[in-house]
Amino acid sequence: MIFTVAIDGPAAAGKGTISRAVAERFGFRHLDTGLLYRAVGVKGGDPVAAARGLTADDMNRPGLRTLEAGQAASRVAAIPEVRAALVEFQRRFARSEGGAVLDGRDIGTVICPEAEVKLYVTASAQVRAHRRWLEVGGDEAQVLAEVRERDARDMGRADAPLKAAEDAVVIDTSDLGIDAAVDAACAIVAARLRG
Repeated sequence: MIFTVAIDGPAAAGKGTISRAVAERFGFRHLDTGLLYRAVGVKGGDPVAAARGLTADDMNRPGLRTLEAGQAASRVAAIPEVRAALVEFQRRFARSEGGAVLDGRDIGTVICPEAEVKLYVTASAQVRAHRRWLEVGGDEAQVLAEVRERDARDMGRADAPLKAAEDAVVIDTSDLGIDAAVDAACAIVAARLRG
């Protein structure tokens, strides 16, 4: 069975947590596409060459979940040649046998516009910054500023800007707990699987 769940949204909205839970519940493979961009950003050197030569080992580097790696990912993701180098990898993963969940910023709009399920997971900038601050610490006001800066860059880039696909179901996690958000996503997937 080929069945793709595309989950997009801004940083710290909960899409990674939801994606992993959906994949686990339905026995699908999971790809955090942001890790691809984080690995390219952290690798250093020429980002296009880094994207073309990305290996599984690069995905397991320490420090890929830091704020700095996230900022680096956002910068390299704005480079069209980097995006092009990673698109085919993501598409092959998405349409492989057995079902797949991909989370990122342009899965439903660019990578897998044919996905059987498209979700857009979001939350207010303040809620997302607070969540990120709980993870990484530091100055909460600075984390909020970085979240807003990243949103502006991700939503404003010319190539594949962050936005909800026209046919995506929006899940706002601002006032939802993890279990409720996961249940909402799983209900949508289950309904689509039933046809």
